[in-house]
Amino acid sequence: MLVPCYNEAPTVEKVVVDFRRALPGAIVHVFDNDSEDETARLARNAGARVQVVSARGKGHVVRRLFADVEADVYLLVDGDDTYSAGHGPLLVEQVMAGHDMVVSVREATDTSAYRSGHAFGNRALTGFLAWLFGRPCRDILSGYRAFSRRFVKSFPSQSSGFEIETELTVHALELHMPVAEVTAPYKERPDGSASKLDTWRDGFRILRTMLTLFARERPVAFYGTIGAALLALAAVLSVPLLITYAQTGLVPRFPTAILTAALLVMSALSLLVGVILDSVTRGRRELKALAYLRWPAPARPEPTPADGP
Repeated sequence: MLVPCYNEAPTVEKVVVDFRRALPGAIVHVFDNDSEDETARLARNAGARVQVVSARGKGHVVRRLFADVEADVYLLVDGDDTYSAGHGPLLVEQVMAGHDMVVSVREATDTSAYRSGHAFGNRALTGFLAWLFGRPCRDILSGYRAFSRRFVKSFPSQSSGFEIETELTVHALELHMPVAEVTAPYKERPDGSASKLDTWRDGFRILRTMLTLFARERPVAFYGTIGAALLALAAVLSVPLLITYAQTGLVPRFPTAILTAALLVMSALSLLVGVILDSVTRGRRELKALAYLRWPAPARPEPTPADGP
């Protein structure tokens, strides 16, 4: 059990107790993100192993816990007591059945549990990733997931904040890993617990993440689109120049001619950059795949005689 926390004193104790009850064989690790309250002490009193990560941001915490914890199956959950501990065994079973990542798809039990701004951002980014990779996914911003060892140990995290969930999903989609989704209830935060998300700030982060992913994963399409736009602008500017030249044999508007030539050069360079970065993207994916293949698959349970061959 991996529980990243920042100022979750009102809920962390209950989260640890609930998940220890649901998964009695699991070791619960709470990674405290330098909280300003009693999160670390309460988690330790509840029976968790506690480690402090001083660099602020969920991405920093997830990177640290993936590096420090050794396990066959990892179950990641936020410490805000909004996810169902009772569904933990189901997520673990899906990993043991051969899936490298299992995502808990949030099903709000209360209209106030899932703010409209966050719901819209989630739908927008989820639909964008489904288009980008050609694989449907329903809730890429869920903080409740299970992973195999080979997923965790091949995950080169770069995020610092809440965009870590997007990065986790992209890693699985890039390498065509077996991914499963499990619908589970999502409840409102208890009284005294405040969300760390900001609708507008994190909305801009989502938009930035979408553009970054488009440029990184589809460089030919991204830079090709820019090149095509520059080419179209150059074509529009060149029309009156060509008409004048056809009529008089002269090019009197030198600034426009120079601008048109510059746009044509920039268009060609943009397309060239896209082709070069596409080769870099393919090489990066191959390195990730090699790191992934170094680790064995999750151990599947042996079939009993009643199960048949």
